[in-house]
Amino acid sequence: MGPSQSNLLGIILGASAFALIFAVWLARWVLARGTGTDAMRAISNAIQEGAEAYLARQYKTIGILAVFVAIVLAVGYGVLRQSTPTDPVNDPKVLAFFITVSFLLGAICSAVAGFMGMWISIRANIRVAAAATESLNAALQTALRGGAVSGFFTVAMSLMGVGGLYAMLTLFAPAGTDAAAWAEKIPFLIVGFGFGASFVALFAQLGGGIYTKAADVGADLVGKVEAGIPEDDPRNPAVIADLVGDNVGDCAGRGADLFESTAAENIGAMILGVTLFKAFGISGILFPLIIGAFGIVASAVGVMIVKTDGNEDPMAALNRGFYTTAVLATVGLWVACKWLLSPQTAPADAWVHFGWAGTIGVLTSVAFVFITQYYTEYRYRPVKSIAEASQTGPATNIIMGLSVGMESTVLPVFTIAIALISSYMLGQSSGLVDEAGKANGGLYGTAVATMGMLGTAGYILAMDVFGPITDNAGGIVEMSQQPASIRDKTDRLDAVGNTTKALTKGYAIGSAALAAFLLFSAYLDEVKNYTGSALTVDLSKPQVFVAALLGGMLVFWFSSLAMTAVSKAAQSVIEEVRRQFREKPGIMQGTDKPDYGQCVDIVTQGALRAMVFPGALVVAFPVIVGLVFKALGGPGQRLGAEAVAGFLMIATVVGILMAGFLNNGGGAWDNAKKYIETGIYGGKKSEAHKAAVVGDTVGDPFKDTAGPSLHVLIKLLSTITLVLAPLFI
Repeated sequence: MGPSQSNLLGIILGASAFALIFAVWLARWVLARGTGTDAMRAISNAIQEGAEAYLARQYKTIGILAVFVAIVLAVGYGVLRQSTPTDPVNDPKVLAFFITVSFLLGAICSAVAGFMGMWISIRANIRVAAAATESLNAALQTALRGGAVSGFFTVAMSLMGVGGLYAMLTLFAPAGTDAAAWAEKIPFLIVGFGFGASFVALFAQLGGGIYTKAADVGADLVGKVEAGIPEDDPRNPAVIADLVGDNVGDCAGRGADLFESTAAENIGAMILGVTLFKAFGISGILFPLIIGAFGIVASAVGVMIVKTDGNEDPMAALNRGFYTTAVLATVGLWVACKWLLSPQTAPADAWVHFGWAGTIGVLTSVAFVFITQYYTEYRYRPVKSIAEASQTGPATNIIMGLSVGMESTVLPVFTIAIALISSYMLGQSSGLVDEAGKANGGLYGTAVATMGMLGTAGYILAMDVFGPITDNAGGIVEMSQQPASIRDKTDRLDAVGNTTKALTKGYAIGSAALAAFLLFSAYLDEVKNYTGSALTVDLSKPQVFVAALLGGMLVFWFSSLAMTAVSKAAQSVIEEVRRQFREKPGIMQGTDKPDYGQCVDIVTQGALRAMVFPGALVVAFPVIVGLVFKALGGPGQRLGAEAVAGFLMIATVVGILMAGFLNNGGGAWDNAKKYIETGIYGGKKSEAHKAAVVGDTVGDPFKDTAGPSLHVLIKLLSTITLVLAPLFI
């Protein structure tokens, strides 16, 4: 007799509550730290004011768009679409209600997760700056625990959102419906939650990415290259906008990104669990959420053990916390497999196969950390080769950076291939079979691997938010003119923060790849659930091939729009900074104060305007493809569903490669500049440094705008097709 549904939901919701309580405790611990001098507080207050103003305006825009999409979902499901006997519920209006409400709940939870990431970062930055006056360890712990507030709040909201929604729907079983039969239908009713989370995440990541890189590029080109002043110099009118951008892009955007990752992937795995209901029952459906619950505990331990003696590289301390989290998450995974995936109705050793599949997922996350470190840290060949090429000018720097970015896609693809194939084969060899006697555990094996990779999500997000917090802390120390010894400490943490940001982007690519396959499989299962027969995707059909080609094209078009937006907004910032330098010559002498607010307003307006069209394009494109090709097909052909599957398949493949190229190439350019700033090839203000600044400027929208937005695009396309699959059949 396996565990009851109520017991499992109790553990899931209990773990969510623990994560929220732990996040609150961490926040109180961070907020109890000192806030430094009056000069520090003045700068921190300006960053806080700009970030909160931007996020309020951004969420207002996203809210309007979300309400419009919710109306479309309600009308599409409740009015335009005809009900079928295979629908989870018979009444189309009830189905429309469940889908629409789950979409809105996913959107709200995603927005809250993103807001909390930014809320803590703009309060932790000054406390890290103040802690640096005490010791490196105090600053390190303050920054990581500040980032952990965002990490635990995000995973808690995801787990509580999906688990809580599932628990609520168990109370709405139609009259006469068996509890077990209703449990199988619920995952198909909450797919809107993942869509809502992805919808908000795309706009949050895209808008935040445009903001942060427009401000960064504008500040660097005029400040460093033209005026020859240091980074974060208070004389630069764009410096506050740059520091604000770190928070709205890397904190709010990434919080929403990883929230939708965990939410969408949990729902996709639950849908695959339905196919094995006869073997595992409710345990197979709720297994992904139990893994998330164990991951929360593992991440909490990892965060609390991080410390350094001041001489140790801070990255080594953070890696120690990550490896501890990974080991504990693996232990929790095996416990969950033995407990939930070994009922009497399944083969005796099936749980062992899934345990190894989950372990492969954990090892995949570790592999992506190593691969990303290799391509983005200046201790290794790729970054050193870019720095060396900088000696002969910007052109050779850019050529080498593009080369490194392209090369960096190779190892991740091999890693993803090994993870997917091996986890699939483990699932297939588990002994689980369908009614026809055919092995059917393979896809669930890939789902367990994906859950294993997400087991460390809480700690990974803490490392990610660590980056912008330490970046801001360094800016506050520089602008408030603190002693060089303090700046040395924040510089060490800032360098580590650049690495952690790159690592989490690598992790996001890996999780997006596994998730995309998981969600694609869930889409095929959902079509089968609605039609009663499997969907075959035949790329030799001209209609399906064209739809697939459109999917690949969308990735390039979206990336182009994102980078164009950065360029246009950066041009406005550059013109404004030049104007202020020209009209107020006293700024450079320190006798006149720059107008920081004007640059903040320019970037805010530019980012919000620019994010709408590419975001709307991603939402609309799969819908148009599905409906157009459905109209081109004959009755019963299911050409619309097949065309969307081809579109999704190729968009996913191209998106994964493009995201890896952009993220790693941009990160390598950034650290090549920092490598030269250590004194190599002439150090700061040398010709090599000027070339590296240009390369870094090119890489900025790669790694912080287009690249991270593609993680979300991949998963948003998957969740849209999951939600709208019935409309394409």
